[in-house]
Amino acid sequence: MLRFLQIRDFAIVDSLELEFGPGFTCISGETGAGKSILVDALGLLCGDRADSGSVRRGAERAELAAGFDLPDDGPALDWLRATELDDGCDCLLRRTITAGGRSRAWINGTAVTLGQLAELGEHLVEIHGQNEHLRLVRSAEQFRLLDGGGDYAAELERTREGFFRWQTLEQEKQELLRATPLDPAEADLVRYQVAELEDTMLAADEFRALEQEHRMLARGGDIVATLEDALEMLQGDDGGGAVLARAAGLLERHGELAGEIAAATTMLNEAVINCEEAAGEIRAALSRMDLSPERLAELEQRIGRQYDLARKHRVQPDALEAVLERLGERLERSSEIEKRLARIDGELEQALHAYRDAAATLHERRAERAVSLSAAVTELMQELGMAGGRFELAARLDPEQPPAARGDTRLQINVSANSGTAPGPLARVASGGELSRISLAVKIVASAHAPAATQVFDEVDAGVGGRTASAVGALLRKLAGDGQALCVTHLAQVAVFADQQLRVAKADDGERTSVRTERLDADGRIDEVARMLGGQVSERSRAHAAELIREAAQTRH
Repeated sequence: MLRFLQIRDFAIVDSLELEFGPGFTCISGETGAGKSILVDALGLLCGDRADSGSVRRGAERAELAAGFDLPDDGPALDWLRATELDDGCDCLLRRTITAGGRSRAWINGTAVTLGQLAELGEHLVEIHGQNEHLRLVRSAEQFRLLDGGGDYAAELERTREGFFRWQTLEQEKQELLRATPLDPAEADLVRYQVAELEDTMLAADEFRALEQEHRMLARGGDIVATLEDALEMLQGDDGGGAVLARAAGLLERHGELAGEIAAATTMLNEAVINCEEAAGEIRAALSRMDLSPERLAELEQRIGRQYDLARKHRVQPDALEAVLERLGERLERSSEIEKRLARIDGELEQALHAYRDAAATLHERRAERAVSLSAAVTELMQELGMAGGRFELAARLDPEQPPAARGDTRLQINVSANSGTAPGPLARVASGGELSRISLAVKIVASAHAPAATQVFDEVDAGVGGRTASAVGALLRKLAGDGQALCVTHLAQVAVFADQQLRVAKADDGERTSVRTERLDADGRIDEVARMLGGQVSERSRAHAAELIREAAQTRH
C-alpha cells in the first residue's frame, strides 16, 4: 500500500508531500490543475522513462520519493528479499532526474538500475489510463488476464518444462547441424588419408633419425677416410698420442723440483688417456659404418615418401603426426555428430509429444477459466450501462503452431456493447467510454484473484455519467477492497464513493505556476463534490452533494 508520495521540482510542482491511506482515494480538481502529474510521478517511481522535460523550469533536477507498506507474503517483498534490498516490510523508492535528462534511482537507499526499479514497480503499482483497452489487444496481456486467476499453476509449469526440454534439444540439434558432419564422399576421403598416413608416415623422431643416417651414408666415403686419418694421427709413431707420452716422460723426471712441472706432467698423462679413448670411439664408428648402396636406396625411398605426404598435406615432413591426429579427430567428431543426430530426432519427437500433451491439458483448464471470466465481465458490463453487452475471451487450441512456453492456446477478445450486436474485435465495436468501462470490468474481475497492492486509474471514467458513473464509483471502491485504489476523476458520482478525497489546485502568482493539494474533510468534500456537479457551489448544490455522499456511504453497508 502506498503511504506517501513526495514531489519536488517536477513538471509544474515545486514541492508536494501527500499521504495516502487504505481503500479508495479520489483525486479531483479543475481541468488542467495537475491531477495527472501525481500519476506521472508514480509512474516514474515505478520505472517509466523520463526526460529533461520532467524537471520544473529553472530547477537543476526533479526529486521523487514514495513509501510503501508491504504485506509479508506479497510478491514485492519476495522480490526485495531475493535481490537483498529488503528493509522489513517497508519500501522506499527514490528517483532524481536532472535538467540534462540523466536519471538515478534508489530502492531502500541502495542505488539500482531503471530495469530493477521497473521490475519492483510491477509488484507495487498498476496504472490504468484512458487507453487501457489497448493493452487488452496484446496477446501477453490476454494471457496475464486469463492465467492470473487460474487455478492451474501445475499445468502451467508442466507446459513450460515440456517446452524448455524440447527447446534445449532443438537448439542442440541446430548446433550439431551447424557443426557440419562429413558427407559420405568427404568421410571416404578422410578415411583414405588416415589409412595412408598410418601405413606410410614416419614418426617425427624416426624421420629425423633416418635423415641423419641418410646424410652419413650419402657422405660415407669421405667420413671413412676422415676417421682413418684421424686414427692414424692419434696412434702412429709420430701421432699426437705418442708425442704427448714422450713429453710426459721427459717432464716426469723433474716433477719433484717444481709444482708447475708436476702439474704439466699430470695434464699430459691425462691428455694421452683422452687420445686413447678418442681413438677407441673412432674405431667404433668405423666398425658401424655401412656403406651399403641398398641401404642408401631404401632410406631415400622412405624419406621421399615422407616428403610426398608432406607436400600433399602442405606441412613440414615432421608435422605429419599432427595432421593424422586432426584427421582422426575430424572423423571421430563427425561420427559422434551423426550418432547424436540419429538419436536426437527420437528424443525431440518424445519431447514434443510430452509438450503437446501438457499444453492440451493446460488448454482445457484455460478454456474453463475463459468461460467463467467472460461471464463475470459480461455481468459487470450490465451494471456499467451496457445492457445486453457481451464479453468473450475465446480460447482455441492450435497444436500446429510452434511450441511456446505458454502453450498451444490462442486467445481472442470479442465484445459487443449493446444487445442485438454480434461480438467483434475490441477496438471496432465500442466507443471510447465503453472501452474504458469494459477495461474496468475486466480489471475488477481479474483483481478478485490477484490484486496489486495499489491500483491507479487516470480518468478511466471519461465519457460516462449518471447511473453509469455511480456504478463505476461503486466498482472502484469494491476493487480497492482491503487494498488500495486511487482514481483521478472529474465525476462527482465517482468521487462520492471514495474513502478519502484529495483536491488538486493550480496557483499562479504572476511569476510562476505551482500545484497545491489538500486532503478534504467532510465539509471540504461536500464543497468539492458540489463544484464537480455544477461548477458553482451553492446551498442547493451542497445539499445535492451531501445527499450523494450519504447514499454512497449507505451502499457500502
